[in-house]
Amino acid sequence: MDVDLIFKIAAVGILVAVLNILLSRSGREEQALMVTIAGLICVLVIVVREISGLFALIKSLFAL
Repeated sequence: MDVDLIFKIAAVGILVAVLNILLSRSGREEQALMVTIAGLICVLVIVVREISGLFALIKSLFAL
């Protein structure tokens, strides 16, 4: 696991939080919810890609 992965997830989280606050205060709660869901999906894609790489590494390690 690389520190870069943690920074990517933190950057997405900070960006989503700021956009969520701005949209909520301007009265656009629906768009704030959509931004939150989009941020969650982005983080899940990043994590699934890393898990896939981990499984590929384990598979090559044990020569399966």
